[in-house]
Amino acid sequence: MPAPRTSTGRPAARPVLSAREAQALREAMALRTLAAGRPLTPAQAQALRAAQTEALRAAIGGAKRTTADRPVRRPAAKRTPTRRPAARRSTNRPGSTWSTRLRVVALSTLLLPAVAALVLPGTDPGQGDGPLDDTSLALTAQSSLLADAGRYRQLEQEVAQRRTRLQQALDAEQAALAEVRAQQATVGEAAADLYRATPQQRLPLLSLSVRDAAATSGALVGQSIAERAGQELTADIVRAQRSGVALAVAGDRVALAQAAVDEAGARADAVLAAVRSTVDELTPRITAVLAGLGAVPVTGPQQERNQQATARWQQYLGGLAAAGIAPPPAADIADATALPPGFTPALDAGGQPVPGVVWGVVGSSPVTVVSAETAAAVSAALSQLGKPFLPGTTGPDSYDCGGFTAASWLLAGHAVPATPQDQWANGAAVPLADLQIGDLVFAPGGQDVGIYLGDGELVGASAATYQVSVRSLAAGSTATRVTLPAPTQPNAPLPVAQAGACGAPLPPPGERTAAWGSWSNGEIPGEALCRLGVHRHALRCDAAASYGQLDAAFTAAFGTPLCITDSYRSLASQVSAFARKPGLAAVPGTSNHGWALAVDLCGGIHVTGSPQWTWMTANAARFGFVQPDWAAPGGEKPEPWHWEYGYIS
Repeated sequence: MPAPRTSTGRPAARPVLSAREAQALREAMALRTLAAGRPLTPAQAQALRAAQTEALRAAIGGAKRTTADRPVRRPAAKRTPTRRPAARRSTNRPGSTWSTRLRVVALSTLLLPAVAALVLPGTDPGQGDGPLDDTSLALTAQSSLLADAGRYRQLEQEVAQRRTRLQQALDAEQAALAEVRAQQATVGEAAADLYRATPQQRLPLLSLSVRDAAATSGALVGQSIAERAGQELTADIVRAQRSGVALAVAGDRVALAQAAVDEAGARADAVLAAVRSTVDELTPRITAVLAGLGAVPVTGPQQERNQQATARWQQYLGGLAAAGIAPPPAADIADATALPPGFTPALDAGGQPVPGVVWGVVGSSPVTVVSAETAAAVSAALSQLGKPFLPGTTGPDSYDCGGFTAASWLLAGHAVPATPQDQWANGAAVPLADLQIGDLVFAPGGQDVGIYLGDGELVGASAATYQVSVRSLAAGSTATRVTLPAPTQPNAPLPVAQAGACGAPLPPPGERTAAWGSWSNGEIPGEALCRLGVHRHALRCDAAASYGQLDAAFTAAFGTPLCITDSYRSLASQVSAFARKPGLAAVPGTSNHGWALAVDLCGGIHVTGSPQWTWMTANAARFGFVQPDWAAPGGEKPEPWHWEYGYIS
């Protein structure tokens, strides 16, 4: 006989769900449509229903067991074998039913995808090592690595901002310290004078005498001066005390700013550690798949070269996978005397261990095994083949050469600077004879950088091809290894070579068309020009780019940047210059400066025969700048400071 219904006289209160419970409920409801849109056979549908029912039954049983397993103490008098009516149980604990339901929802949220994976097409667990699964795992790993890289970039900016605030706090502390020292010096001098003074000098009233009435006036004046000096000394002491307080406050601010920098830096380091942990768990097969994700096809022979390099790399990783060799973490092979089992030190031509790589055995032959991070960085680099080159970018849609190598290694858990010059200065240099896959290779002059692929090839974002591409190793290159500790002192700058940024070809000296862009002389709009980074100086963009390279070479030679006094000159500026210097300035509307292709330089270049001027005459043409005949020594109007982008006059 069913238990009689009981009523409390009012409707039962509706339980309120927490945000987590509501989310779990929504997810469980969404999972009801898990198989929507997928063609299921009757047998598959029945299997899905049966598996779902079994999973829910197990979930309910687990929830009940979880509740029942909790020991409950009851008074001895109330212990009875009599079963309580179901209605009474529900009214005594109105939240218990919902708690059980939510446990079921939470468990089913986890179980239903696995259930579907067992019965739906294309998810045969017996094919877990197939290409489809490798691709899925590679895509998942790539997504995780990209997300972590994005978080690191954000933290990198936060660290930079906090370092700026730290520097401001340090500057304020130095200013406060200087003020304290100045006040202490003032008080010290006054105290020293007071110490050396006689009693009459410290207290002029002591010199009063009834026998010398004429001295009274002087004594009173002296006493007034002494009292004023005492007041000034007291004020100096107060100011010194306040300066000391200000210094203490500034010191506290420095400590807080330093703590903020350290905290943000620790979070950034944790992200890098997480990336390395993810990378270390990747198998060679998954890493090989990563190399083929995202590459953009290009036209011509370059596409075949890109494909061959990728195929060669994937074949190498496939050989490791077939031999059961997993690239070890870089930290595990840092010490050649304590390598993981199965590896031996890689030796150079002189029989010395090569740091950062090891040897394994495939078949009966030794093979060089790079670190897991190196494998990930190379695969990340190859996956970006065909992406466009754009100065000042670090991906993922476009790159410059330094941004490309930095982004590739960031996906392997190593942070390197974004410019070739900084990457070289802060990298562990390795001899070119010991070059290994994954090393950063710098073209002569250090303006271009790529990642070594072996067989005399490297991959990088090139200004010569305007894309990420595979190219040959240039003679005279230098290299660094990212997985080795950074040097204690920065590497010396590389000798300047005739090369543009990221492999951009330098313009040959020669004739230039003065008029351009359909604008008149001196009437070129500012948005059509490129800034030189000094005051308001600007040139036509190709001239500005070459000027930047010329400036870098000059700085390397003399330790100071180019000194510039004039560049683009608007028509109004030409009118003003002609009014002030009619004998020197060109007629308004005819100045070569009005075409944004001429500069006037200082800092020694303006003096004929100086070391700076001599250097310019020997090197400026390599960057497209020449001195016209009329401005050269012995010319019609010698102006050693005047240089033009090509012969335009």
